[in-house]
Amino acid sequence: MSSSSSENVNERLDEIVDEIVDDTYNDIVESQPNKQKRRAYVERNREVGHDRLWNDYFSEHSTFSAHLFRRRFRMSKDLFLRIVVTLSENIRFFTQRRDATGRSGLSPLQKCTAAIRQLAYGSAADAADEYLRLGESTALSCLHHFTDGIIQLFGNEYLRRPTAEDLQRLLDIEEKRGFPGMVGSIDCMHWEWKNCPIAWKGQYARGSGKPTIVLEAVASQDLWIWHAFFGPPGTLNDINVLDRSPVFDDIFEGRAPTVEYVVNRHNYNLAYYLTDGIYPKWATFIQSITSPQGPKAELISKKQEATRKDVERAFGVLQSRFAIVKNPTLSLDKQKIGKIMRACHITVVDLKWCRNMETTSGDQK
Repeated sequence: MSSSSSENVNERLDEIVDEIVDDTYNDIVESQPNKQKRRAYVERNREVGHDRLWNDYFSEHSTFSAHLFRRRFRMSKDLFLRIVVTLSENIRFFTQRRDATGRSGLSPLQKCTAAIRQLAYGSAADAADEYLRLGESTALSCLHHFTDGIIQLFGNEYLRRPTAEDLQRLLDIEEKRGFPGMVGSIDCMHWEWKNCPIAWKGQYARGSGKPTIVLEAVASQDLWIWHAFFGPPGTLNDINVLDRSPVFDDIFEGRAPTVEYVVNRHNYNLAYYLTDGIYPKWATFIQSITSPQGPKAELISKKQEATRKDVERAFGVLQSRFAIVKNPTLSLDKQKIGKIMRACHITVVDLKWCRNMETTSGDQK
């Protein structure tokens, strides 16, 4: 009797414990919401944003002058409209469509302006929400579609390798400057990556510094960027970046145009770049004289240092034109960061080309 009664007590205790555990679990599960909260909808009146933008900059009697437009959009109105029309005709995202209720969506002007403002000022995605009437996620989508469209439609033209005609023009220009055979200057710059993943910080940061991404570029006197290699981690110096760079791939593969020039009655068939002292002493690199001796060497060193600053000027124009490149990048996606950098290169070169065309047409008149 005693053994059977103890077994009954144990069974009853097990049942009580199971009931308590089940009740506690059910209370925890029931206290949690079953469905996620829906995002609050904000009626922004996007038509008002388009009308305001049109009246401020694009109407016949616009509020702001062409000078203010160039300062705020970092380009002329004609160039901006050219980009807007090209994107709206070739990229579906930038075409204005109607929703299921028949209401018109955001205009191409609003989308391109949102992207340009982020590039030009390096501001947050929702900084223009009150003016353009579009939210943060939409503004980021506009930025990434804008960079993709710029690279797709203009990349082959403004980020191409120099042709034989381009090389001859560069050689003629540099020969007049006193450097026959030079086709540009090469150097590297660093772009800080604020939101670099923690697992990668050791690879992209030097010592106790902040993580950066390296850009290697070749630029000529007219600030045309003929070569841009972006992506190596910031721990690499210029020599390590050069080892990974495709700058000499055309020469190795036999696709480089033929170059011929004469210096001191000697014929040469290999062009060169001006560099700083860290680059190796190759036939394609000419470093400045570190300790010039005599007035002649001092004059050559001074001229060479001034000419080598072409690529530094290109970096400066790029950062002053687009503050997003000057400020630390906020994106987590390295591929999107690279597209932003390439799009800024293309836009700077496109702007320079348009100004040259305007100057040429003015001279002809």
